[in-house]
Amino acid sequence: MYPYLRAARVVATTRASPDLAPDDVVVFRTRCWPWDADMFGELNNGRHLTMFDLGRFAHGARFGLFALLRARRWGLVVGGGFVQYRKRIQLMRRFEIASRLIARDAKWFFYEQATRRDGVICSSALMRVAVVDGPTGTVPTQVVAEAVGHGDWHGSLPDWAVRLAEADSARPWPPEGL
Repeated sequence: MYPYLRAARVVATTRASPDLAPDDVVVFRTRCWPWDADMFGELNNGRHLTMFDLGRFAHGARFGLFALLRARRWGLVVGGGFVQYRKRIQLMRRFEIASRLIARDAKWFFYEQATRRDGVICSSALMRVAVVDGPTGTVPTQVVAEAVGHGDWHGSLPDWAVRLAEADSARPWPPEGL
C-alpha cells in the first residue's frame, strides 16, 4: 500500500521549511518499517522508488511546485528512471533521502536522488519527471519554471546523465518481443 500518511508528513514538514532554489538539496529522514521490507529484511526495490517519490514531493513543496500543482490541478508523471542499488537498508534502520533538481529540457525535469544510511550512499537515481495537465497533456517546463519564479533556471545535465537519456530515447517503444 502507498504510504499516504508518510507522504502527508513529508510534504507538511518540508512545506513549512524555508523556500529554496530548484537545485538545492532537500533531505528527509525516515525508517525502514516492516511494511517497507522484503523477505530478506531490507528496504525492497519498489519501496526505494516510493521513497524517491517522497523525496521529489519534499523538494517540490520547498520551491513552490506543490502549491502550483494544486492551484492549477496539474499532476506529475515519471517518464523514466535509472537506479543503482549498492548498500542494504535493513529493517528498522533509520535512513534519509536526498533530492535535488539538476536540469530541465523543454519537457522533462531531471532529479538526482540518493538514499543514505549513516552518511553512506545506499542507492541513487536519476529520474525524469514531467508536469501534466489532464486536458492538454505535458506542460512545458518553461511554463512551470516561470510559474514558480525560476524561469531563468535550466541547470545542466552531467555527461553521464545525457548519455543515459540518449540511450533511453533510443530504446524501442513498445518493447519488442514482450
